Amino acid sequence: MDLNLYLKEKKAVIDDFLSSYISAKKRLKECPADLCDAMGYALMAGGKRVRPILAIASYEASGGRAKAIVPVAASLELIHTYSLIHDDLPAMDNDDFRRNKPTTHKVFGEGAAILAGDALLTDAFHVISGARARPEILIRVIRELSYGSGPEGMVGGQAVDLKLEGTKARKKELLYIHTRKTGALIRASIRIGAIMAKSSPSNLRALTEYGEKIGLAFQIADDILDITGTIEETGKTTGADRARGKNTYPSTFGLKKSREMAEELVYDALASIKRFHKKAEPLAEIARYIISRKN
Repeated sequence: MDLNLYLKEKKAVIDDFLSSYISAKKRLKECPADLCDAMGYALMAGGKRVRPILAIASYEASGGRAKAIVPVAASLELIHTYSLIHDDLPAMDNDDFRRNKPTTHKVFGEGAAILAGDALLTDAFHVISGARARPEILIRVIRELSYGSGPEGMVGGQAVDLKLEGTKARKKELLYIHTRKTGALIRASIRIGAIMAKSSPSNLRALTEYGEKIGLAFQIADDILDITGTIEETGKTTGADRARGKNTYPSTFGLKKSREMAEELVYDALASIKRFHKKAEPLAEIARYIISRKN
């Protein structure tokens, strides 16, 4: 399959939904104009839409055919964007650039950026509530997303990451950080696609294993790119992890070993989805892409 074409097509679908979402906010004039502008700036800044696309690919692998997944998949980008806005703040990673553009707080101010992140996080669940699916399915989706992005997931991983800056984390702590601050939302994206398609328990378990493996591989790849990438490739300042004393796989295991670990995770992820045959081709290609990407 042509992965670039698949990613382009699915990204266009998600971008169309997100553009309509922001336009509707502005048109109805119930959202303050400055807040809408900050939300739209961050949301439409050119992301790859990896998490929504993973949800769609999982949905398709599980037999889904309709467009019902799109609002739910797009809600994942609202969550992801909120997390990036907050990560970039001076109190967190203090980054000036994201996707080759000034970060949200640099353009709109810290207070507006915080509120834009809060709004996107909250509104993600409003978007899900309006999706065309049975209520019990949407409740499962909401439970999955809140777990993956909350204190046991992404936020918990970020908290431990922040706490251990400048110290040497144990391997157990490093695994906790990486499987949660990035891996948890990727795992949730995969599971949500399967849940929306009413996947069987055995297929859901297989996709969950895939999600866990590529979620960790994705963060290891990010760690490597922070060392080997350029600002033109990554769209943000590189070398920041080392400067802040972040605990990363390269700082703990070295670059060579980290690459090997990411490759092994992808190999295991591919093995977990063999049962889906051709239906899982996009998932398989995305897994391979994760460890070869430059941004």
